[in-house]
Amino acid sequence: MKNLNTEKTLKLLSRIMEFELAGVVRYTHYSLMVTGPNRIPIVQFMKAQASESLLHATQAGEILTGLGGHPTQQIADIDETYRHSVQDILQESLAHEQRALNLYKELLETVEDRSVYLEEFARTQIAQEEVHGLELRKMLRDIGVGVTAHQPHAHDRDDDDDDDERDDERDDDGDDAKKRASPKNGEAKRAKKKDKKKKHKEKRA
Repeated sequence: MKNLNTEKTLKLLSRIMEFELAGVVRYTHYSLMVTGPNRIPIVQFMKAQASESLLHATQAGEILTGLGGHPTQQIADIDETYRHSVQDILQESLAHEQRALNLYKELLETVEDRSVYLEEFARTQIAQEEVHGLELRKMLRDIGVGVTAHQPHAHDRDDDDDDDERDDERDDDGDDAKKRASPKNGEAKRAKKKDKKKKHKEKRA
Protein backbone atom coordinates (compact mmCIF):
# COMPACT_ATOMS: atom_id res chain seq x y z
CA MET A 1 0.00 0.00 0.00
CA LYS A 2 1.26 3.47 -0.90
CA ASN A 3 2.01 6.19 1.63
CA LEU A 4 -0.77 8.66 2.35
CA ASN A 5 -0.14 12.26 1.37
CA THR A 6 -1.33 13.65 4.72
CA GLU A 7 -0.95 17.30 3.86
CA LYS A 8 -3.04 17.04 0.68
CA THR A 9 -5.61 14.91 2.49
CA LEU A 10 -5.96 17.46 5.29
CA LYS A 11 -6.49 20.27 2.79
CA LEU A 12 -9.19 18.30 1.02
CA LEU A 13 -10.93 17.39 4.26
CA SER A 14 -10.85 21.04 5.30
CA ARG A 15 -12.43 22.07 1.97
CA ILE A 16 -15.06 19.36 2.35
CA MET A 17 -15.87 20.52 5.87
CA GLU A 18 -16.24 24.13 4.71
CA PHE A 19 -18.43 23.06 1.79
CA GLU A 20 -20.69 20.86 3.91
CA LEU A 21 -21.11 23.63 6.49
CA ALA A 22 -22.10 25.95 3.64
CA GLY A 23 -24.64 23.30 2.69
CA VAL A 24 -26.22 23.60 6.14
CA VAL A 25 -26.77 27.32 5.55
CA ARG A 26 -27.84 26.86 1.93
CA TYR A 27 -30.45 24.18 2.58
CA THR A 28 -31.79 25.94 5.68
CA HIS A 29 -32.21 29.08 3.56
CA TYR A 30 -34.00 27.11 0.84
CA SER A 31 -36.36 25.51 3.37
CA LEU A 32 -37.46 28.99 4.42
CA MET A 33 -37.95 30.31 0.89
CA VAL A 34 -40.00 27.50 -0.68
CA THR A 35 -43.59 28.46 -1.51
CA GLY A 36 -46.45 26.92 -3.43
CA PRO A 37 -48.67 23.83 -3.19
CA ASN A 38 -45.69 21.44 -2.91
CA ARG A 39 -44.01 23.43 -0.14
CA ILE A 40 -44.33 20.92 2.71
CA PRO A 41 -42.55 17.90 1.15
CA ILE A 42 -39.85 20.10 -0.38
CA VAL A 43 -39.24 21.89 2.94
CA GLN A 44 -38.88 18.50 4.63
CA PHE A 45 -36.39 17.45 1.96
CA MET A 46 -34.34 20.64 2.39
CA LYS A 47 -34.27 20.31 6.19
CA ALA A 48 -33.09 16.72 5.84
CA GLN A 49 -30.35 17.88 3.47
CA ALA A 50 -29.25 20.55 5.97
CA SER A 51 -29.03 17.96 8.76
CA GLU A 52 -27.10 15.57 6.55
CA SER A 53 -24.68 18.30 5.50
CA LEU A 54 -23.93 18.97 9.18
CA LEU A 55 -23.33 15.25 9.71
CA HIS A 56 -20.95 15.11 6.74
CA ALA A 57 -19.07 18.18 7.99
CA THR A 58 -18.68 16.56 11.41
CA GLN A 59 -17.44 13.30 9.88
CA ALA A 60 -14.86 15.14 7.78
CA GLY A 61 -13.81 17.15 10.85
CA GLU A 62 -13.35 14.01 12.95
CA ILE A 63 -11.05 12.49 10.33
CA LEU A 64 -9.21 15.79 9.93
CA THR A 65 -8.46 16.09 13.64
CA GLY A 66 -7.59 12.39 13.80
CA LEU A 67 -4.87 13.03 11.23
CA GLY A 68 -3.53 15.95 13.30
CA GLY A 69 -5.30 18.76 11.46
CA HIS A 70 -7.19 21.75 12.83
CA PRO A 71 -10.89 22.07 11.90
CA THR A 72 -11.84 25.20 10.03
CA GLN A 73 -14.24 27.83 11.33
CA GLN A 74 -14.99 29.10 7.86
CA ILE A 75 -17.58 28.01 5.31
CA ALA A 76 -17.42 27.95 1.54
CA ASP A 77 -18.84 30.86 -0.44
CA ILE A 78 -22.58 30.74 -1.03
CA ASP A 79 -23.95 32.46 -4.11
CA GLU A 80 -27.23 34.31 -3.65
CA THR A 81 -29.17 34.49 -6.90
CA TYR A 82 -32.34 35.97 -5.35
CA ARG A 83 -34.32 33.48 -7.44
CA HIS A 84 -36.48 31.37 -5.21
CA SER A 85 -38.92 29.52 -7.43
CA VAL A 86 -39.02 25.79 -6.75
CA GLN A 87 -37.34 25.16 -10.09
CA ASP A 88 -34.47 27.56 -9.32
CA ILE A 89 -33.98 26.13 -5.83
CA LEU A 90 -33.85 22.56 -7.10
CA GLN A 91 -31.46 23.44 -9.91
CA GLU A 92 -29.13 25.26 -7.51
CA SER A 93 -29.33 22.30 -5.12
CA LEU A 94 -28.37 19.94 -7.94
CA ALA A 95 -25.37 22.11 -8.82
CA HIS A 96 -24.34 22.14 -5.13
CA GLU A 97 -24.54 18.34 -4.94
CA GLN A 98 -22.43 18.03 -8.09
CA ARG A 99 -19.69 20.19 -6.57
CA ALA A 100 -19.78 18.09 -3.39
CA LEU A 101 -19.52 14.95 -5.53
CA ASN A 102 -16.44 16.33 -7.27
CA LEU A 103 -14.77 17.06 -3.91
CA TYR A 104 -15.31 13.52 -2.67
CA LYS A 105 -14.05 12.09 -5.95
CA GLU A 106 -10.91 14.18 -5.56
CA LEU A 107 -10.53 12.82 -2.02
CA LEU A 108 -10.92 9.27 -3.31
CA GLU A 109 -8.18 9.80 -5.89
CA THR A 110 -5.89 11.12 -3.11
CA VAL A 111 -6.45 8.29 -0.60
CA GLU A 112 -7.05 5.32 -2.93
CA ASP A 113 -4.65 2.42 -2.19
CA ARG A 114 -3.25 4.49 0.68
CA SER A 115 -5.88 4.17 3.42
CA VAL A 116 -8.68 1.60 3.52
CA TYR A 117 -10.77 3.64 5.97
CA LEU A 118 -10.45 6.92 4.07
CA GLU A 119 -11.11 5.17 0.77
CA GLU A 120 -14.32 3.61 2.13
CA PHE A 121 -15.35 6.96 3.61
CA ALA A 122 -14.89 8.69 0.24
CA ARG A 123 -16.78 5.96 -1.64
CA THR A 124 -19.68 6.09 0.81
CA GLN A 125 -19.96 9.85 0.45
CA ILE A 126 -19.79 9.62 -3.34
CA ALA A 127 -22.64 7.10 -3.34
CA GLN A 128 -24.79 9.35 -1.14
CA GLU A 129 -24.13 12.42 -3.30
CA GLU A 130 -25.04 10.46 -6.43
CA VAL A 131 -28.34 9.41 -4.83
CA HIS A 132 -29.08 13.04 -3.94
CA GLY A 133 -28.42 14.00 -7.54
CA LEU A 134 -30.84 11.36 -8.81
CA GLU A 135 -33.54 12.52 -6.41
CA LEU A 136 -33.16 16.15 -7.44
CA ARG A 137 -33.30 15.25 -11.13
CA LYS A 138 -36.53 13.37 -10.58
CA MET A 139 -37.97 16.30 -8.64
CA LEU A 140 -37.06 18.64 -11.49
CA ARG A 141 -38.64 16.26 -13.97
CA ASP A 142 -41.92 16.49 -12.06
CA ILE A 143 -42.13 20.23 -12.70
CA GLY A 144 -41.33 19.90 -16.39
CA VAL A 145 -37.56 20.51 -16.50
CA GLY A 146 -35.66 18.27 -18.88
CA VAL A 147 -38.68 16.11 -19.65
CA THR A 148 -38.42 14.05 -22.81
CA ALA A 149 -41.40 13.71 -25.13
CA HIS A 150 -43.84 10.96 -24.22
CA GLN A 151 -43.05 7.73 -25.99
CA PRO A 152 -46.14 5.52 -26.44
CA HIS A 153 -46.00 2.11 -24.80
CA ALA A 154 -46.42 -1.05 -26.83
CA HIS A 155 -50.04 -1.49 -25.72
CA ASP A 156 -50.71 2.14 -26.70
CA ARG A 157 -49.40 1.46 -30.18
CA ASP A 158 -51.53 -1.71 -30.43
CA ASP A 159 -54.63 0.22 -29.40
CA ASP A 160 -53.83 2.90 -31.97
CA ASP A 161 -53.41 0.23 -34.68
CA ASP A 162 -56.76 -1.33 -33.74
CA ASP A 163 -58.40 2.09 -33.89
CA ASP A 164 -56.89 2.69 -37.33
CA GLU A 165 -58.18 -0.67 -38.57
CA ARG A 166 -61.67 0.10 -37.28
CA ASP A 167 -61.52 3.51 -38.94
CA ASP A 168 -60.48 1.87 -42.22
CA GLU A 169 -63.37 -0.60 -41.97
CA ARG A 170 -65.82 2.25 -41.33
CA ASP A 171 -64.38 4.12 -44.30
CA ASP A 172 -64.79 1.05 -46.52
CA ASP A 173 -68.37 0.56 -45.37
CA GLY A 174 -69.04 4.21 -46.00
CA ASP A 175 -67.57 3.97 -49.49
CA ASP A 176 -69.78 0.98 -50.28
CA ALA A 177 -72.84 2.83 -49.06
CA LYS A 178 -71.91 5.84 -51.18
CA LYS A 179 -71.49 3.61 -54.21
CA ARG A 180 -74.91 2.05 -53.65
CA ALA A 181 -76.46 5.48 -53.21
CA SER A 182 -74.69 7.13 -56.16
CA PRO A 183 -76.70 8.25 -59.25
CA LYS A 184 -74.67 6.00 -61.54
CA ASN A 185 -75.70 2.92 -59.58
CA GLY A 186 -79.34 4.00 -59.77
CA GLU A 187 -79.14 4.43 -63.54
CA ALA A 188 -77.55 1.00 -63.88
CA LYS A 189 -80.36 -0.59 -61.90
CA ARG A 190 -83.03 1.13 -64.02
CA ALA A 191 -81.27 0.03 -67.19
CA LYS A 192 -81.27 -3.58 -65.98
CA LYS A 193 -84.99 -3.39 -65.21
CA LYS A 194 -85.70 -2.06 -68.72
CA ASP A 195 -83.66 -4.86 -70.27
CA LYS A 196 -85.59 -7.46 -68.26
CA LYS A 197 -88.96 -5.96 -69.30
CA LYS A 198 -87.87 -5.83 -72.94
CA LYS A 199 -86.74 -9.46 -72.92
CA HIS A 200 -89.98 -10.48 -71.20
CA LYS A 201 -92.10 -8.74 -73.91
CA GLU A 202 -90.05 -10.34 -76.66
CA LYS A 203 -90.62 -13.78 -75.16
CA ARG A 204 -94.41 -13.18 -74.89
CA ALA A 205 -94.49 -11.97 -78.47
